[in-house]
Amino acid sequence: MTQISRATPPSTNTPDRSEGGGDVGTLRDISRRVLWLSAAIVDAANRGRPNRTGIKVGGHQASSASMVDIMVALWFHHLTSLDRVSVKPHASPVLHAINYLLGDLDPKYLTTLRAKGGLQSYPSRTKDPDTVDFSTGSVGIGATAALWAAVSHRYLASQFPDTPPAGRFVSLLGDAELDEGAIWEAVADPQVAKLGELLWVVDLNRQSLDRIVPDMQIERLQGMFTAAGWQVVVLKWGRVIGELFARPGGEELRSRLEGMPNEEYQRMLRADSSEIAERIVGETGSAELTALLDSLTADQLTAAVRDLGGHDLGLLVDTFDAVDAHRPTVVFAYTVKGRGLPTEGHPNNHSALLTEAQMRSLAQSCGAGLEDPWRVFEPGTAAAEWCSRRGELLRRTPYAPSAPLSVPASLGHPHRKPASTQAALGRLLADLVRDAPETAARVVTCSPDVASSTNLGGWINKTGVWSVTERFDWFADDAERVLRWSEVPNGQHIQLGIAEVNLVSLAGELGATWSRWGRRLIPIATLYDPFVSRALEPWSYGIYAGGQSILVGTPSGVTLAPEGGAHQSVTTPSIGLEQPSCVAWEPAFAQDLEWCFLHAMNRVGVPGGTSAYFRLSTRPVDPALAQVPQDPALRERRRLQAVAGGYRLPSPSPADEQITLVGVGAMMPEVIAAADALAGLGVGAGVVCLTSPDLVFRSFQQRGARTAGGGSDIIDELFPPLRPAPLVTVLDGHPHTLSYLAGARGDRIRCLGVSEFGQSSDLTDAYALHGIGTDAIIDAALTLLGR
Repeated sequence: MTQISRATPPSTNTPDRSEGGGDVGTLRDISRRVLWLSAAIVDAANRGRPNRTGIKVGGHQASSASMVDIMVALWFHHLTSLDRVSVKPHASPVLHAINYLLGDLDPKYLTTLRAKGGLQSYPSRTKDPDTVDFSTGSVGIGATAALWAAVSHRYLASQFPDTPPAGRFVSLLGDAELDEGAIWEAVADPQVAKLGELLWVVDLNRQSLDRIVPDMQIERLQGMFTAAGWQVVVLKWGRVIGELFARPGGEELRSRLEGMPNEEYQRMLRADSSEIAERIVGETGSAELTALLDSLTADQLTAAVRDLGGHDLGLLVDTFDAVDAHRPTVVFAYTVKGRGLPTEGHPNNHSALLTEAQMRSLAQSCGAGLEDPWRVFEPGTAAAEWCSRRGELLRRTPYAPSAPLSVPASLGHPHRKPASTQAALGRLLADLVRDAPETAARVVTCSPDVASSTNLGGWINKTGVWSVTERFDWFADDAERVLRWSEVPNGQHIQLGIAEVNLVSLAGELGATWSRWGRRLIPIATLYDPFVSRALEPWSYGIYAGGQSILVGTPSGVTLAPEGGAHQSVTTPSIGLEQPSCVAWEPAFAQDLEWCFLHAMNRVGVPGGTSAYFRLSTRPVDPALAQVPQDPALRERRRLQAVAGGYRLPSPSPADEQITLVGVGAMMPEVIAAADALAGLGVGAGVVCLTSPDLVFRSFQQRGARTAGGGSDIIDELFPPLRPAPLVTVLDGHPHTLSYLAGARGDRIRCLGVSEFGQSSDLTDAYALHGIGTDAIIDAALTLLGR
């Protein structure tokens, strides 16, 4: 593969990079020190720290080594303080070593890799003590985060003129990450082709976790990026060996090196220097090739075959400076895994740790010492001065947050007609534009081609579809069109293709703008609830990385009866309850949805905030069943209970309550009907409506907790400790979700729910099939009472 050359001037929209970098000799000195520090950070964690458990601490010295030159060229030459970089997970020691040399990491952390309160196993934006732009522990997902951050900044700037500027969004990937489907879902999104601020650099070391990759098929990968509108640059060879290619016999040398399998090339790296020429010539080499190789010393030839593009600092610097700023760019940089280490090129070097003897040898080659591993460059040297200068240039000043936003607790509109919670969400968003314009301005919705079927139509009609560039509306004169979705640069809905991973990845980055640029957004992502599982891992990654967003799964459960089992979600209530840094909600009534959703919005995009998951239904429910008090004080009390996790409906006096029925979401009509039927049989049944089994579980967990703080005492309001009664719980999801309620008072319990795949049917048949209808609730209650 030949290098693609280009001389495109930098975009006027990107920051000035004229500061450039030090000379290549200085960069090489810095590179050697970074190589040493990254290896020493891992070494200190494994050999230099007492191991109380005997469990290997680990680290990735070889994976780090292949990235050193690429990252040195970026941080010590190309990057500005406005750029944001996603670093491949296994190169985290390199990032920390660089930050240390730049003055961005206290030396006390250098011995703390993978220790409590120390450097994390993989780059963590929220848990590492130094500057980390993106959390990348989830292979493939972290790499695309920078792409979605670029979209988020574009969106933010289109809405708010005071948005701080941004530079390039850089992703440093391991070549094995290109096996992940999330990569290609993101690359193929049509709007991505317009993002000239994107720069991806692939560390093409041709090794994965356990093996040498036999057929990398760079041409296929190149074609896939090209087809998606990306500029592709391949840096296969450095300039030293490039000069050899120009000599007599050079083309044959190139052909021989490029034609050998990856395994043969890696084996050659492990051979003694005296064997390399013979391995290259083989049985078919010409006299001209032999003469070329004979003109080199063994050491020169050893260095030449390792002179790959990803290790040529001068070539890397020139390449990054000349990147086309008008379209996304991917650079395939060939490297050697373990470059410069004794484990260089070994097929099993991924998690291999250098011995003390090997560390001493590495120290000698890098101008460092094992006795004083954290020594920086001597003051006055070119490397020391350049590290200091670059540290100043890359230092960031925290952005001032935008003005506080007061999200209303209620919109105050009555809910009189039967409505589904999904329809109530559509009404809420549409009303928000008129009733709370400041809050509405911060809302951005997104969906994977299901905007109309998740009731976002009214909102989109009012706010428009966001587009990187304005597009002509060919249906503007169509009088029969109901949904007027104009694509404009200041729209507030981002429509994606049918790719749930893209949806939640974008939501995570939209939900991080408050901490990246000091500008708050309230991202709301809608998708069909059965596909929450598909999107869960990248959404969970986004939450871990500090992104706060609201995920709406709708429609849900077997209430979507005619659609059949494949579209009937079962496990999502439990998933929501178990997701860290997220509150799961499943309100039954439109008024509950309004209160809970506004409450969740108020907790998004703020320090100490949290994400939310709403499981909604298309089943219309009569609001009169909720018996919302009309008295303002009692109504506010009901609201506070709803946002705390649940409330009791008016029921028999406590002394007459023989059994408690607990319902969630769309099952409340059946629960209330069962209570009425039981009353006719002389059985007093209390009714509890849970808006958030998640928050009630947290209330349950905090009982007797020794830690300070905690949540509400809603569990005791719903289930008074001094008035025990058997429980029947029912939800349109897996029954174990509510099984913890047995521990609230030690009650006997019967949990009804859905634990099998469904089938197409009407709603009555679906409830009968899964045993969650009114008759099933009555039967469970009577059985518990021994009747």
